[in-house]
Amino acid sequence: MHILIIHQAFAALDEPGGTRHHEMARHLSHKGHRVTIIASPVSYITGVARQTRIPWVEQQDGGEGVTILRAYTYPQLHKSFVHRVFSFFSFMLSSLLIGLSVKNVDLVWGTSPPIFQGVTAWVLARLKRAKFLFEIRDLWPAFAIAVGVLTNPVLIIASQWLEKFLYKRADQLMVNSPGFLDHVQKKGGKNIALIPNGADTSMFDPTNSGEDFRQSHHLANQFIALYAGAHGMSNDLDVVLDAAALLRDRSDITIVLLGDGKEKQNLIRRAVKLKLDNLLFLPPVPKEDMRLALAAADACIAILKPIELYKTVYPNKVFDYMAAGRATILAIDGVIRQVVEQANAGVFVPPGNPQALAAAIREMADHPDKTRDMGQAGLAYLEKHFNRGVLANKLEALLIEVVKPQD
Repeated sequence: MHILIIHQAFAALDEPGGTRHHEMARHLSHKGHRVTIIASPVSYITGVARQTRIPWVEQQDGGEGVTILRAYTYPQLHKSFVHRVFSFFSFMLSSLLIGLSVKNVDLVWGTSPPIFQGVTAWVLARLKRAKFLFEIRDLWPAFAIAVGVLTNPVLIIASQWLEKFLYKRADQLMVNSPGFLDHVQKKGGKNIALIPNGADTSMFDPTNSGEDFRQSHHLANQFIALYAGAHGMSNDLDVVLDAAALLRDRSDITIVLLGDGKEKQNLIRRAVKLKLDNLLFLPPVPKEDMRLALAAADACIAILKPIELYKTVYPNKVFDYMAAGRATILAIDGVIRQVVEQANAGVFVPPGNPQALAAAIREMADHPDKTRDMGQAGLAYLEKHFNRGVLANKLEALLIEVVKPQD
């Protein structure tokens, strides 16, 4: 089976960001399938291109028989909303034209967001007489409307129409969180499969104390509460800064914000203004190096704005925290809270509440043995319920069923 993935925000294992698709692609290739990925050369996390001059197409070896084609994309991804839309449409066009040259495709796998690349995947699937799998990674445009990014009434109506159009024309829909099922069904989606986010425990080292990471960043003997991921509007990291201000009296606690995004410079300026000496900003690291950062953490923070729709999400970072054997401080309600609490993998704090977040960090620092136990409980739960290898086998079975000739 030859699978063609259209994914602007794709991150390879040597890049920062969620690497679910690269990991799944390598697993499928190992099972004997051929996988081609058309992706952007501009990092969705940092907004930085791989090269100063972006070629029309650049071929990469994705390892394990996976081919990555980096399609030209307008580079000003993080400049403004308008520039972001230009970036989306440039990739939609370039990936379509490049995808036409990919031969003998059995299934085209489109993924949203951004939803516009779903159009490319649908067109390519129909032109190649291949099956069309459409994956919903978050509920766009609903999330964009809720957070205030998408406000134009005409664009909202057009985006909602496009969402329904793609849902109804997919041969198979796939979601990564059970919280998405109801929304997708109400929008006309059928044949919906749940392949949840998870993690590959072999990519982490729970027994590592992270001493090298601590020494290199002058964090020896500190209780480290680590946030790893995007620094965007949805991530509500101002609340983390407010919590850091409430923890100034604890010289033994440092909060580390590792990653990048549109809001990072604003956050840095605010941290300087507040004189937060107990907070450290670090640049993003490739997924291959994330094991070292997480090994150095005592506890890890997952946070989103207190928006009702965010109760539907299964954030990748929570599963990475669990795979690393680190306790999670969870400022996200909903389905992911159910996972963390069932696993006894951390503590929930109300989203948008810096006092509760600071109190949770303080409590974990005061009870390190209990914090370590939560981390180990999370690891055991993930191995049983959200192991990436098991989920990849489930995905392979789904894809085989989709491409199987109908009687």
